Amino acid sequence: MSHPSPQDRARAPRDADAGTDARVAGAGAGTDARDVDADADAGARESADGRDGLRERLVRTGVALVDAEGAQALTLREIARRAGVSHGAPRRWFPTHLDLLSAIAREGFAELAARVAEADREADRADAGPRERVETLTRVYLGYAAERRGMYELMFRHDLLESGRLGLRGTSLPLFARLTALVAELRPGTDAVTAAGALWANLHGLAQLHHWGSLSLATGSEDFAPLVRAALDAHLGPAEPTR
Repeated sequence: MSHPSPQDRARAPRDADAGTDARVAGAGAGTDARDVDADADAGARESADGRDGLRERLVRTGVALVDAEGAQALTLREIARRAGVSHGAPRRWFPTHLDLLSAIAREGFAELAARVAEADREADRADAGPRERVETLTRVYLGYAAERRGMYELMFRHDLLESGRLGLRGTSLPLFARLTALVAELRPGTDAVTAAGALWANLHGLAQLHHWGSLSLATGSEDFAPLVRAALDAHLGPAEPTR
């Protein structure tokens, strides 16, 4: 850790006075002194946090904001305001808006991956077959879509994210690879990637239409479980009857 030189210590009071004078002058020129003090406080918090601390605070704030208000609320200015830092602070750690959105979405993919991993461990203990595992994966996916609506919508907005940065693909693609592997077991000799993609698109559409109320309007029922079973049967073949 470096220590201030005698010259630095001698200059410090004058620098502080200069900062005070600048604040007063700014207020006299039409700038609200309270705004200047707020910016100074934000700057002090940024310095106290340090690089990693502020970065994590911005991401945590973004996660809370997307959960509360959806992806449309994730502006740099609003995240900075809620994090209690200056509006320019996010760009110091996230050069673009896409970088920050991608970092927020990465948290969502990490949580979804953790839920899938836990479901896999339970399936291992139950010695479940591939069809049961797909059904479990489907429940986890649709459950996440219902519980974390704002995050879920952000995660799959490729037009808003830069998936090649910040390791986002490293957290998202393994989930699809898991589904593809299970489909390959169930439908050997087929193009498992295409079949898994079609199934995923079907499930994603069901989640969205159910959330928007379109399914209940069209089918006359709030229960979309039969539609989920129909989607699985259509893409994987009918499930074997339980004994």
